[in-house]
Formats: sequence, structure tokens, C-alpha cells
Amino acid sequence: MAQSNIKVAVQKFGNFLSSMVMPNISAFIAWGLITALFIPTGFFPNESLAKMVGPMVSYLLPLLIGYTGGKLVHDQRGGVVGAIATMGVIVGAPDVPMFLGAMIMGPFGGWVIKKFDQSVEGKIKAGFEMLVNNFSAGILGGLLAILSFLAIGPAVNVFTGWLVAGVDWLVSTGLLPLTSIIIEPAKILFLNNAINHGVLSPIGVEQAKSAGKSLLFLLEANPGPGIGVLLAYCIFGKGTAKRTAPGAAIIQFFGGIHEIYFPYILMRPMLFLAVILGGMSGVFTLVLLGGGLLAPASPGSILAIMAVTPHHAGTYIANLAGVLVAGIVSFVISSFILKTGKEQEEDIEEAARKMQEMKGKKSSVSNVFSADTGTMPEKVNKIVFACDAGMGSSAMGASLLRKKVKEAGLNISVTNTAISNLPADAQIVITQEELTPRAQNKLPNAYHISVDNFLSSPEYDKLMNQLKNPETAELQEIVDDAEANVPEADNQADDALLLEKNIFLNQSFATKEEAIRFAGRALVNAGYVKESYIDAMIERDEMTSTYMGNDVAIPHGTEDAKKDVLNSGFTVLQVPNGVDFDGQKVRLIFGIAGKDGTHLEILSGIAVTCSDMANIEKLVEAKSAREIIDILNDKK
Repeated sequence: MAQSNIKVAVQKFGNFLSSMVMPNISAFIAWGLITALFIPTGFFPNESLAKMVGPMVSYLLPLLIGYTGGKLVHDQRGGVVGAIATMGVIVGAPDVPMFLGAMIMGPFGGWVIKKFDQSVEGKIKAGFEMLVNNFSAGILGGLLAILSFLAIGPAVNVFTGWLVAGVDWLVSTGLLPLTSIIIEPAKILFLNNAINHGVLSPIGVEQAKSAGKSLLFLLEANPGPGIGVLLAYCIFGKGTAKRTAPGAAIIQFFGGIHEIYFPYILMRPMLFLAVILGGMSGVFTLVLLGGGLLAPASPGSILAIMAVTPHHAGTYIANLAGVLVAGIVSFVISSFILKTGKEQEEDIEEAARKMQEMKGKKSSVSNVFSADTGTMPEKVNKIVFACDAGMGSSAMGASLLRKKVKEAGLNISVTNTAISNLPADAQIVITQEELTPRAQNKLPNAYHISVDNFLSSPEYDKLMNQLKNPETAELQEIVDDAEANVPEADNQADDALLLEKNIFLNQSFATKEEAIRFAGRALVNAGYVKESYIDAMIERDEMTSTYMGNDVAIPHGTEDAKKDVLNSGFTVLQVPNGVDFDGQKVRLIFGIAGKDGTHLEILSGIAVTCSDMANIEKLVEAKSAREIIDILNDKK
């Protein structure tokens, strides 16, 4: 568990570094191209235009990184303060491109102004907001710039010197190829961003500034090891892996998306050896022949590598040789492993899912391996909404879509369930974004849709447009009453589930946890749930936010907490001034306890009512509990 937490932390750190650098890669490329074209040894030497090279690498690139880092933390104000703070490290260490300094001071500047804004929120007198905003950013930015100039810049300068000296030592001792032992596995484990953007790129830019090129830009970007693995699969692979490898090879080598070959290695872990030895061979070749790039090659495409190669025939040959040797070594070793390994039908889809789990977020290329073409099933009979417990958010979403399906005259069953209970015959599965990977693991052959707002997601209308094709319209003109018509519950049943004494008007809460605990306590006092259900409501919201959209939240317990539910029931909290739910303002809170599905009818009515913002305003402005119940009953 500790190792997993460390890996996740390094991934997040690397992703944050990458988020500062990647949006500005075009600026790096522009600098690299201007350098390649106009310096004295460039394609078209031009003394006047070459004057841009120094200021761009010394000022433009670090300031862009610092601004982006600050903006990641606190939007526009964070970006401005981050850029001001970055200027201090630039001037404080003028002999070294301050990429590391920018990566430190940019986010730090954003954090400082964010904390200041939080401390004065709601305390500034009307009419003075702009004055305070402008002067606070200016004063704090100026102070940070002075700190950067006096301390951070010189410190980063010394640290960069140590790193450069370490790299020079690796080169002089012939040990630089050994870095592939770390870099190649790190790429596949998605730890490469911390290494690449935190260490290699900043030192590489310093080397490129002084020597005209840097080999460090090719340590991670070399497509040779990956293309060797994919070519081996093209010839010696089995099943789906062999069929998909040619397309993956084109995407990897020319598109520069290295991520696409990771699942092929995860299927056969022995292939780690192939990419490590391929990488080492490529680096050795580059060192031997004097390869290197003017700027980072991103993405790691052979086309991008050629674009930022210095204008020198020997360097072009060295870089191509480094890629070719790495590819050949990787191909030979991969072929041997695939031919001598145990005969099996490689499950590339399972490997892609493993890769996505390791990455910690949805992969941009994982759908390349999926047997699902990404299109809707030819004939849809069953749609299932799924959430963690299957009794709250999914029920509301299903109610809304069921109504749309009925209005469209489609004969499609729309139900809801817990992810753990997804039926095997579900053709379309709709989940909140955070839960989609779990649903995909449970039911990989279904068509999955992610939504971030169960009450008013545009995905519903997109889905309906896909479903309402001419064939479906001709085959079915009315809804099957057994599927689409939910029996109406009488007012007596409704009154048993939602009592006036469980509706609380004009409430105010400092935090969402306070609000959830209030709702849970009301359910306990009403005899709907046991005491332990309250903590389960907090746990459920921590797993996936119970914010539903349209200023509504529906806190409820986890699936395991169903045993703590004594009877179905609701509580309603009216919060006119709102309470923050993970950055979303919530003015209506429906605390839910569901047992044996007896709560679903009134929950359906709540969902339909709350899908219209006009009804939300009526509920928020209601002056009595009876008025709220009447609004909900009128809209069922």
C-alpha cells in the first residue's frame, strides 16, 4: 500500500510538472526552429534574427512556465503572480535558463495569492474589490520576486550546476546509457513526467543553450524501443494484439504517442527487458556519434525529432542511428520473447485496462484496443444507470431518462442498480465520470457513457438523438407500459416517506460535511436509519460527490450501509444561501434512505421536479414544509 501511494504521488507530481510544460511546448518548438534556422551554424544564418534566441530561452519560456504553473493553482490571478515571482529567479540567475525556478515560483506564487484571497473573502467592503485585488497581487508578486531574486534564483542556479555536473560525469564515464534502466520502466508506469519535465528538460535546455544541442532530449523521447516491440507483435503476436499492432506502430512512430505500446508490454512483462536494452543501445549510439536535439521533441515522433535536430548532417545521422539501433535491439529481443514464450491469446483489452488503472485516469489511446468500436449497439433494449449504492443518484438519472425514452416513443428498458450488481445483459451503462472505470471493469462489453451531472447532462440528449433513428422509430411507436410506466404511488405512501417534520427551511451550513451530518441526523431521529448510517453518508460523498447539478445534492449511504436502513424515507434541507459541495453551490439537499426500492417513486418525482431550474427556485423560496411537498407532488 505504501509503495502504491508513493507511485500515485510521483504520478501526480509528474502530471503537475507536465501540465506546466506541455501547454507551452509550441513555444519550445518555436525557439528550437528559430535557433536551427538563424544561428551562425543554422540553415539560414541571420545575425539580426538570431538575437531572438537568447531572450526567448532566458525570459519567454520560463515566464510561460511560471504563468502556467500559477494559473493551475489559482486561475488568472495565480498566473500573474506566478509570472511576477518567476521574473525574480530569472534576473537572480541570469546565466542559467530558469526552468526549475519557474516550476517552483510559478505554483508557489499562485498558492500565495490563493491563500490571501481565501483569507479576505467576504471581508472587503463594496466598491473596494478591484483596488484590493490589484494591489494585493502587485504587492505579493513584488515580494515574491524579491525573494526569488535574493534566494531562490541563486539556490536553483547551484542545484542546476550539480545536476549538469552529474550528467557530464555520466557522459564522461560512459554510464549515460544506464539511465534507460530507470527511464524505460518509468514511462510504462507513468512516472516519466517527473523525470522528464523535472530533470531532463531543464538541464537539456541549459546544455542546448551552451553547446547547441542536448542528448537529454532524446533519453525519453526516442521512439526506437517502442517501435521494436510493436513490430515484433506484428510478426510474432497472437490474436487481437497482432491485429492491432500495425496501427499502433504507426501512431507511436509517426504520431509520437508512446503510451500506445504500454499495454503490449504489460501483457508480457518480460518485454520490459526489450525496451530497457533497446533504450540503452540507442543512448550508447547517440553518445558515440554525438546526437542531440535543439529543444524537447514533443510528442516523441520521428517527425518532431527531425524538426528539432541541429542543422548538421552528422547530427541527423547520429539521431537516426540512435532510433534505428534502439528499434532493432528492441525488435530482436521482443521477437525472441514472443516466440519462446508460452503460447497464448494476448488479451490487449485487459492490458489496456491495466494501463489505465496504473495511469490513474482515462487514457487517450485505450479505445484503440477495445473490441467495442465506440458506436451504439445496433438495437438497444436495456439501459442501466449505475452508482455506488444503486439507490440514489442512479435512480434519479434513470427516472429522467425513462421520461425522455417514453416521450420519444422508444421501447427501451431504463433501470438503475449498484455497479457491483450490473446485469450481464445491460447494453448501455451510464455512470458518473469517477465511477466509469469501475463499471467498465465490471461490464467491459457494454457501451459506457460518463456524465458529470445526473440531473441535466447534455449526454442524455445526445443519447436520445442516437437512439431515435428511422429504424427504431418505425419498429416502435409507443412505449411498453410494463417498462416505461412506473406505477403512481398514492399520497399516503408519499406522506410516509416525506413528512413535514423532516423538511427544514432556511438552513445554513459552513461545510458540506456539516450539512450531510444534519441530514443524516434527521433520518436517524425520524427512525429511518441507524446511527452508523451517518458516517456511511460521509463516506459515500467522499467516494463520489453526491452533488447532482441544478443546485441539488442527494447525500445517501454506501452500498454496505443498506443494512443500516430501517425504513425508506427522505429529509429535505432548504439552504437559500447555499453550501459548497466541492466547488458547486447547493441550495437543496435531499437526504435519502432507501429500502427494498420503496423510495424510488418519490425519488423519481424529485428528479423530474429538480431537472427544471424554475422548480428549484420555487423550492428554495418556499415558506412552508407543506408547500415543498405540494411542489414535489404536483410534478410527479
